[in-house]
Amino acid sequence: MAGGFALGAFGAYSANATDEDTTAAPAAAVAKADAKNKNTTRSTHLTIEAATKAALATLDAAEKENQRVSVAVVDRNGNTLVTLRGDGAGPQSYESAVKKAFTAVSWNAPTSELAKRLAQAPNLKDIPGTLFLGGGAPVTAKGAPIAGIGVAGAPSGDLDEKFAQAGVATLGK
Repeated sequence: MAGGFALGAFGAYSANATDEDTTAAPAAAVAKADAKNKNTTRSTHLTIEAATKAALATLDAAEKENQRVSVAVVDRNGNTLVTLRGDGAGPQSYESAVKKAFTAVSWNAPTSELAKRLAQAPNLKDIPGTLFLGGGAPVTAKGAPIAGIGVAGAPSGDLDEKFAQAGVATLGK
């Protein structure tokens, strides 16, 4: 009986507590539990402002060399943050830029380097959403990939990658 009475008193107490009392205590307990949880990690993400800055710098670098390209910036998870299609860029360039950005962030390496790996592992090209051609560059923070910049539309992957690297360099300023 005493156990049932204690539960009843607890229920009555909770029902009569003010909103401030019922929300403050659980929030503090949750905050303490989360701070002690060793099963979680923190990750760094590129802001939309930084992604836009990088995309614009990339497009500017291409335009200075009279190249018509598309630029994509994806986050660590491969989600598209920004895409820009330059004036006159080909219709295939948009999707190719996104895939190059995704590939660069997924492997934390420039796509020109990854393209060389196809000789030893030709099945890499079969991974959905990837494109193993020059033009993708990873963006890192503390040695870990946080974004990828992909460029497509220039006459060569080397040029595409040069422009992507211009976007990466802008983030360090």
